Parts: sequence; structure tokens; C-alpha cells
Amino acid sequence: MAQLSRLSTPVSVPRATLPAMSLADLTLDLWRTFDEVTARRVAQKAADHVDGRVSLVEATEHLGAPLHRVRVERDGQEFALIPGGRVSLGFDLHTWQPTAQQAADYAESREQGYGYGPDLRTHLEQILSAPRRVHLATVLMAVEDETLTEPPADIPAALLARGLRMPSPDEWEHACGAGSNALFRWGDDCPLDRIPYGDDTGPHNELNAFGLHITYDTYRAELTSDVTAVHGGDGGESVCGGYGHLLAWLPLATANRNPDTAELVHGPDGEGLYDNFSTRPVLTL
Repeated sequence: MAQLSRLSTPVSVPRATLPAMSLADLTLDLWRTFDEVTARRVAQKAADHVDGRVSLVEATEHLGAPLHRVRVERDGQEFALIPGGRVSLGFDLHTWQPTAQQAADYAESREQGYGYGPDLRTHLEQILSAPRRVHLATVLMAVEDETLTEPPADIPAALLARGLRMPSPDEWEHACGAGSNALFRWGDDCPLDRIPYGDDTGPHNELNAFGLHITYDTYRAELTSDVTAVHGGDGGESVCGGYGHLLAWLPLATANRNPDTAELVHGPDGEGLYDNFSTRPVLTL
């Protein structure tokens, strides 16, 4: 579990002392070099930009180095600062090897008729996004996802009326993984003696490195601007279907696009089911 140290209550910083940079151009690599004072200055600049207030600055350990988490409150909603830049996304199956336990668990699921191929690697090729390098602007992203109150096609306009938008798939994946190339946001392993639903002790219960409450429940399926992908869960399909332990955890994998769920929610069979899905609003900086 990451070690956190809560810092003192944030205070406003005079604009003259802020770093001379565009917020949108702030990179994760640069962000990781900042000390507490500089992190607070950037946090205040972001809050001022969206007419919000800095509600939290705290330090955590991530990928072997300190990382500052920032939250900005706007109109009663909490947003986390997500530094961007040139980042690596997707999951590289060529540099990954499943554990013996993972391979065995998947084999048991295959015997029951579940899975997309004869082995785990073949299955993952069908559901995970491919490795790639992209450039992303820094944004503020909602700490909590929001349940849809309208059909997916109407959500962009509803968010725009609040000064918000849906995240792109790349933005969502980067915000979830926070620079990690592991299968899950917490690492390559998951508990194989239980499923994530109803488990109050598993790694999915912890906030991620940026402070987002994300990939925490397979029943939560988050929509982005891409209608071919759903993130963070599969609407409970794997749990209800009894697919097996590993297959029940995989909807929470950072690069999982959950293609079957996306086809359901955006297809004719998904009409009227929109309140079973969610999205994670973004504030552009």
C-alpha cells in the first residue's frame, strides 16, 4: 500500500510566484520533480483557472519516487490534477509473462467455456489496448465517476452545459495507470482466491496514484468519447456469469476496453440501460 503523508491545509499563492508554464503543457515527468512548494503553486494556478479552490495537496509514493496528489473543488465536485505530456499507454504482452497461478486460473475458466482463446495471452490480445506513445494535455478529472442520467449520445451536451466533457480513452487510461505499465493500476497481480465484488480488502479499494477512485467495482462501467470502449468495469457481467477469479478481475485492468460491454451499451440492446453506466467528467485547463 502506498504511504501517504497529508500536508498542511493549502493556502493561496500569489500569482507572481507561479511557475511560468502553461498548465496544459505540464508533463508528468516534470511534475514528479516538483517539491511541495512548487506543487502547491501549480495546484493554486489550476484552481484559479477553473474558478475552484485547492482542497488537498498530499504526497504519496509511486513507482519508487514521491508523487504529489492535488485535488481542486469546483461547484461541489472534486477533481484530481492529471499531468500529461508524452506518455506510454496500452499493455505490452511481449514483455509480460503470466504467473503459473494466473495461467492455471484462466485454464479453469476455459474448461467452463469462458475466455477468448486457448491461453491467457490470446485472451488479453482481444480485450487490452495495444502499446503506444501519445501526447496528452494536463487536465482536471473527476475523482468519482458519475452515473449516467441520460442516454450516452446525450451526455456530451449535458456535460458541456456544466463546462465539462467526457474523457478520451487515452486520457482515461493515463489517469488510471499514472505512468505504470502494469496490468492493473496497482501491479500485475490480483487476488485469485476471491473475486473483486464484495471484497473490502483488495487493492482495488485504494485510491490510485493521482487520487482517483477508479477501477474499484466491476459493476461500474465508465464511458469515454470512444463508443467502442468501456473502462473500469464490465457492468458486472463477469461476476454474474461466474467466469472465474482472474476473468472477474480483468475488467479492472488499466488497458481493458471491455469491447462486449461497449457493444451492449451503445447498441439497441442497451437502450434504457444507461443508468447502469457512468462517465468521469474532465475540466480542460
